[in-house]
Amino acid sequence: MSGSYDDSVGVEVSSDSFWEVGNYKRTVKRIDDGHRLCNDLMNCIHERARIEKGYAQQLTEWAKRWKQLVEKGPQYGTVERAWCAFMSEAEKVSELHLEVKGSLMNEDFEKIKNWQKEAFHKQMMGGFKETKEAEDGFRKAQKPWAKKLKEVEAAKKAYHAACKEEKLAISRETNSKADPALNPEQLKKLQDKVERSKQDVLKTKEKYEKSLKELDNATPQYMENMEQVFEQCQQFEEKRLRFFREVLLEVQKHLDLSNVASYKNIYRELEQNIKTADAVEDLRWFRANQGPGMSMNWPQFEDDEWSADLNRTLSRREKKKASDGVTLTGINQTGDQVSQPNKHSSVSSYEKNQSYPTDWSDEESNNPFSSTDANGDTNPFDEDTPPTMEVRVRALYDYEGQEQDELSFKAGDELTKMENEDEQGWCKGRLDNGQVGLYPANYVEPIQ
Repeated sequence: MSGSYDDSVGVEVSSDSFWEVGNYKRTVKRIDDGHRLCNDLMNCIHERARIEKGYAQQLTEWAKRWKQLVEKGPQYGTVERAWCAFMSEAEKVSELHLEVKGSLMNEDFEKIKNWQKEAFHKQMMGGFKETKEAEDGFRKAQKPWAKKLKEVEAAKKAYHAACKEEKLAISRETNSKADPALNPEQLKKLQDKVERSKQDVLKTKEKYEKSLKELDNATPQYMENMEQVFEQCQQFEEKRLRFFREVLLEVQKHLDLSNVASYKNIYRELEQNIKTADAVEDLRWFRANQGPGMSMNWPQFEDDEWSADLNRTLSRREKKKASDGVTLTGINQTGDQVSQPNKHSSVSSYEKNQSYPTDWSDEESNNPFSSTDANGDTNPFDEDTPPTMEVRVRALYDYEGQEQDELSFKAGDELTKMENEDEQGWCKGRLDNGQVGLYPANYVEPIQ
């Protein structure tokens, strides 16, 4: 094409210029690229949402694991609560990251998906309507100018061929003058050939200049039409670019937890929980619960138990409240036999409801605890209860045994239940160290 409309005179023009025939296809391809970039952005957000979800799950699992380890570990008091505050922080942050994941997928991802559907319209034959419109617009704008450019190329080729033929004819004529073997007639033909070649050069040059002038005259209209179609493509691309910027800003807001009030409160609360840790308070608690400040059942004189057949003994507190009629050899049936059991009572329903005769001996006929009566029937005092299967249980709370026949344990400790709960709410169990004793039934739960 002519250089008349090239603003940068003297600068080498690339053959890859937009104005070259067919080079508008890069602008058309940008429309298809816009659709693909929407898919890429959605995939990018989807992957980030998966990362947020995975991080939230990891925080939850970490908090659950370490909360159990700390609670079952040797740490105690206010420092234990401060340590556990980190697990609470993790659980709350996990919830926030799940909210981020939801915002990315339910808002940002869906917004891009809907915009893409509205901006790009698929055709039955494949491709997009917007792409075809741009392709047709550029082709229509370029077709007249491309036709004239083709004429210019043909005229240029003919002109260059005529110039070449002219040079060959002149060369032959010059060489023939030095050849004495050529007759005048042959020399005349060579001179005529030179003359015809010069005329052909003039004709092809004139045609070439004419077609080039026509191309130059058509160039302004060509540029205007191409600019118009290109501007339409620019406007379409501008909408996409502005939309992407808007979406990316929304994604940034969803990812930036530093501006979320609840996020700030989490770490403000965490800091407060840590600052409440008090070494003096913890040492005072340990002294009272694990050290010299603990209560002690100091040894004192105790009578032998009056019945070897009973599985449980009266607590010291109940023994003090029992009537003076109870002796090692008999039980007086006077007044109330036993006072009401307190919180730590271990009296069974059998012991509480039975009264015994004043005089009894080891003879089988008079012993109310013998296995058979005088008629050979079974002992009416024997409880016809099936044996209890041992069950593993876990302590829900700390319990400090108040009597010698009671067990002591910490929340989370495991032990074996040997007998079911009695009417007073007590169970018989065995610790892992082999110690057997009683404990409140509502202080434990079965291990699943």
